[in-house]
Amino acid sequence: MNTKILAGLLLATASGLFAGNAKLAHELESIDPNGSVDVIVQLKHPVNDGLLSSVVRGGELKKKLNAANGGLYRLPANMLKSLASDPEVVYISPDRPLKGLLEYAEPTINANIALQNGWSGTGVTVAIIDSGITVSGDLQELLLNRISYSKSFVPGSNSTQDAYGHGTHVAGIVGGNGSNSSGLLYTHSFVGIAPNVKLVNLRVLDQNGQGTDSQVIAAIDEAIALKVDIINLSLGRPVFESYTVDPLCQAVEQAWKAGIVVVVAAGNDGRVNTAGTHGYATITAPGNDPYVITVGAMKDQATLTRSDDTIASYSSKGPTILDHIVKPDVVAPGNNINSMLAGTNATLYQTSTTLLEKSYYMSLPELSLSPGPYSNNYFKLSGTSMAAPMVSGIAALLLQKDPTLTPDTIKARIMKTATKTFPASSTVTDSTGTYIDYYDIFTVGAGYVDAWAALNCTDRATLPALSPTAVQTAPGVVKISNTSIGGTAAVWGSAAVWGSAAVWGSTVTDESTAAVWGSAAVWGSAAVWGSNAPAGTAAVWGSAAVWGSTAVWGSSTADTDASNVLYNLTE
Repeated sequence: MNTKILAGLLLATASGLFAGNAKLAHELESIDPNGSVDVIVQLKHPVNDGLLSSVVRGGELKKKLNAANGGLYRLPANMLKSLASDPEVVYISPDRPLKGLLEYAEPTINANIALQNGWSGTGVTVAIIDSGITVSGDLQELLLNRISYSKSFVPGSNSTQDAYGHGTHVAGIVGGNGSNSSGLLYTHSFVGIAPNVKLVNLRVLDQNGQGTDSQVIAAIDEAIALKVDIINLSLGRPVFESYTVDPLCQAVEQAWKAGIVVVVAAGNDGRVNTAGTHGYATITAPGNDPYVITVGAMKDQATLTRSDDTIASYSSKGPTILDHIVKPDVVAPGNNINSMLAGTNATLYQTSTTLLEKSYYMSLPELSLSPGPYSNNYFKLSGTSMAAPMVSGIAALLLQKDPTLTPDTIKARIMKTATKTFPASSTVTDSTGTYIDYYDIFTVGAGYVDAWAALNCTDRATLPALSPTAVQTAPGVVKISNTSIGGTAAVWGSAAVWGSAAVWGSTVTDESTAAVWGSAAVWGSAAVWGSNAPAGTAAVWGSAAVWGSTAVWGSSTADTDASNVLYNLTE
């Protein structure tokens, strides 16, 4: 990667985004003062009804948001600056819109071996915060529904059914048991990673796959109150400010600190080059938060082995914009994934015939192996939205084996045991162009997840497993920071808890012989990119502003239109 690209993004991001009032999100600086606006107000002290009412006088409190330590308000825009001057107020941001971002995938990550050895997620509860879940035979056990709780956070709708078709597909990847594709009538069975988990259905996306920050934060509040074990967030939006003040990031941190494993899709902008980054620095929120497990997408190539697998070119790459957190944490299969269909009326099914997957029925008279008509039970989707639930499923297997594991230990085990052998690069060409990917730490993270290896890992994290920070130490030289983020000591600190085993091997860090994780130091001094690094990363640390007409999230961003976010990604 051309170090000038990556040596581009660090110096710039803070200057353009944090000019003006430090407590106001930059979009609110130029809003029409004569109108009204929905905003999320985060407060300094623990939130309570009296505090929420006293701080914002003249505004309507629409929703209390515990996970963000604040509330959603409707208020006159001309109140924003005076509200920002209140010492109790930490940060004010708009209620931003967001959207949703197995027969080969399961054995590719060795989940089939885990299932054969009795690990199926029994006793573990996973919250699917998405577009809802439509009940299917694949989510039942002896006719009992494995969806233990459902609630809608979509304004004006109490239905928790999946009108979009995204959440059901995600739920099937985590916990579908393949009952609608099992038996002599089928040639393939579509079984999820943890086919006996309990699911909590928290609907935040509407029939078009659209939602807002406040809806997701309210659902996270609910998941914390329910004491679920895992939250899966196969959704996201652009990064607008540091994770330290972003209300969506603060909410996922609260869930993590409450003992919940949070797994998030990395985003689908790996092909975006509107800011000259060649897809780098495109991780979406809340996947930019250092606590959560952020997942990129691999292509399993419809084979049972991982030796021919390659990164999906649309998979978003790190480091994160503004904070330069090393993301994604790991990668998992996400391309052309077969999973549960919410129904033929679901928006995703209706809007493109490319989503339809041939049924695996065999005709009884002929016992033919040829595919039958289109299936009413399964279909294919692609994206990091499909990769994230693979990791949520692995987390469920780990918790079934040992319910005492902390989110930090689960994250560290999944990262440590991930496969670190990759090609130097891969290329894909389609009607939109040719895309070259390099297998560095910002593309594949700690590696390609391996469920069976993670189950056999016995290491425990004694400190937080925060994803580290990338730092430009000299022109063209990028290194991993030492031991902490914001003063918090991390599990990859000066005292190695893993011994000499690498979390990041030399194949995913740089072209030097020294690994980032070495036997002498947990975070070594080897540069992520050396002088001979492959081309591909400009304005990540550069002086050019990331916002504007050529912004990272510009008009050519693949995720601008929700109708493109999933099914047009397939490679």
